[in-house]
Amino acid sequence: MDLKIASASVVAALTEGADLRMKIGRENGPTIVKAALLIANCLQFGNKLLLFGNGGSAADAQHLAAEFVGRFVRERAGLPAIALTTDSSILTAVGNDYGFEQVFSRQIEALGRPNDVAIGISTSGNSPNVIEGVKQASKQKLKTIGLTGKDGGAIAKCVDLSIVVACANTARIQECHITIGHILCELVETELCDK
Repeated sequence: MDLKIASASVVAALTEGADLRMKIGRENGPTIVKAALLIANCLQFGNKLLLFGNGGSAADAQHLAAEFVGRFVRERAGLPAIALTTDSSILTAVGNDYGFEQVFSRQIEALGRPNDVAIGISTSGNSPNVIEGVKQASKQKLKTIGLTGKDGGAIAKCVDLSIVVACANTARIQECHITIGHILCELVETELCDK
């Protein structure tokens, strides 16, 4: 590996990510704030968050659930958040008996209550099981947030709030998703702790 060429690639990747974050701030800033207020309102009144996605987005769902249940920055009581990606017995049972497209919708059917918030994460915006999860959440009167990429896909059209990272590069989308998730955690903590 040529050190000079590789170093230039590192700088290019970091610059692309930084430029995309600034673009997201300009284009999605108000929507991110609305999403944070929706989540804070949900949690303030004793409801919960249900987060879900596939692959890297599943990891993001788990990461963000951990930030809410544990803490992000401020010392506070734990906040109810569940990643629907973690129970291998449920995922395999539902996948086997009903099909992989139902692994999130079935859990939402069982766990979701009106005024909970469901956060579907998909870099393409077109993951069939995330779409089904969001549709089930809406059917049960949960509030829905889509964290997507590219043009937002089908998910952007069927959620209450859509945060789209308008980029074709999956890695950059995922990096921005976790950044947005961290911002949501910070805003929610501030809103709940300063009341």
